[in-house]
Parts: sequence; structure tokens; C-alpha cells
Amino acid sequence: MWMAGWLSLMLIVAVAGREATRELNVFQIMELRSTLGLLMLYPLIRLYGGFAAMRTSRPLPQIMRALIHYAAQLGWFFALTLIPLGQVVSIEFTMPIWTAILAASFLGERMTIWKISAIALGLVGVVIIVRPATGEVNPGQLIALAAAVGFGISVAMMKSLTRTESTVAIVFWMLVIQSVAGFFPALYLWKSPSSEVWCWIVAIAFCGTFSHFCMARAMLYADATIVLPMDFLRVPLTATAGWLIYSERLDAFTVLGAALILTGNLLNLKPSAPAPVRAGA
Repeated sequence: MWMAGWLSLMLIVAVAGREATRELNVFQIMELRSTLGLLMLYPLIRLYGGFAAMRTSRPLPQIMRALIHYAAQLGWFFALTLIPLGQVVSIEFTMPIWTAILAASFLGERMTIWKISAIALGLVGVVIIVRPATGEVNPGQLIALAAAVGFGISVAMMKSLTRTESTVAIVFWMLVIQSVAGFFPALYLWKSPSSEVWCWIVAIAFCGTFSHFCMARAMLYADATIVLPMDFLRVPLTATAGWLIYSERLDAFTVLGAALILTGNLLNLKPSAPAPVRAGA
């Protein structure tokens, strides 16, 4: 249920982000998204005990996670201006690959044969989409891939934070830290948004903020390597939105690469075999 909320809200963010970047730079979009998101989060802050309940026992991981996610999201918005929506999201779906590696390395989650297969298929899928051998790699593809790695690190750190921090506190500190980090770049590049773009900015702030609440809640109930692959429907949905709204068509390489990435993610959903019970236990 929580991942369904994430899926719906992130689909809106993709379209709203494409529209907002027509007029504003990504630093200003991110600053408005973070500051407006804080205001929108306030009812949940009150519901969860007020600002006193937002205290964190792990400030350094909160700061690191917020800054990594900030850089990844800047790259994601920038990639939206360079390559089709469906391609951005297809490459973004390597995020479970990086999350699986990090979760196994640092969070103690098991690395099964299915997870290894998912990683291998995902990497092959990325190579097919980006096609480095052709010498025609679009910078937007590389930026989207770097953003996906950043998102994977961010999600693995979020999973770790959910062990000691509330979901609202995680989102709260992310918005506070990102507001501070992006203030001066946004101020330097500031341009007054039109009334139409304000509508897109509000949509980005609302959906971006509460999508993270949905993701954090989902992480509370399941392993990161199980939750994230459930997001696979976002590839065809976003590609369909790009086709209907922007007349974007996916080439055969992108479709094949996305299919391999999604196949790997589906393999990743296979349950692990139960550990054998020792005699006399």
C-alpha cells in the first residue's frame, strides 16, 4: 500500500518536474520543493508529537543521507531536460541494484542467487540503454545513472535510519538539510516563477515530500531489496505519460534494456529459501 502511494506520487513528480524545468533552474526547483515541503509536512509533525519528537540520535547519518539524496535529485531533474521521461525512469530503475549491494554489505541483508541475478541483468540492461560502444552516449543518460546510484545509497541509508528514527523525522531532517544546502545557489539563480509554474512547483513539493513518507513507511515493514522492486510499474506508466503528453517514443534499445532491468527486479522478489533447522535445535 505504501509503495503504491510512492508510485502514484512519483509519476506526478516526473511530469511536474519536466514542466517546471522549462522555466526554472533545478536549484530553485529543489529549494522551493524543500521549503514548501516543510510547510506541508507540519500537520504530520504535529500528529507525531511536534518538533520535540523530531530530535535525532543520529545527526551525521541524517545529514549524509539528505545531501546524497539532494545531489541525486538535482541530477534526476537535470536529466529530465536532456532525455525522454521513459529513459530517465528506466535508468533510474537500477536503483534497486545499488540498494541491494549496499543493503547486503552494510545492513546485513542476505545476498541470494536471485539478487545476484537481478544485479547482473540490471547492469546488462543499463549497458544496452546507454550503449557506450556506439560513441553516442547522451550526457543525460550518464547523469540519470549517477542519480540512480545516489538514490540507491540514499535508500539504503534510509533503511538503516528506520531502525532508530521515525519516518516523519527522517523526512523532516531531509527537508531541513536540503533547504539549507540549496539556499545560496537558488538565491543566486533566482527567477520569479509564473503562476503556471507555481502550480507545478506545489505539485512537486507535495508529491515529493509525501512520496518519501510513503517510501519510509514501506521500508519499516520490509527489506529494502523486497520493497523497491515493487516499483517496476513506474517504467511503463512513465513511458506512457511521455508518449501521451510529449509524444516521446522509446527506441528498441531502451525497451530491451528496461525489460532486462525489470526482469531482474522481478527475480529479486522471489522469497529466500528458509534456513535449514539443525538437529537438536
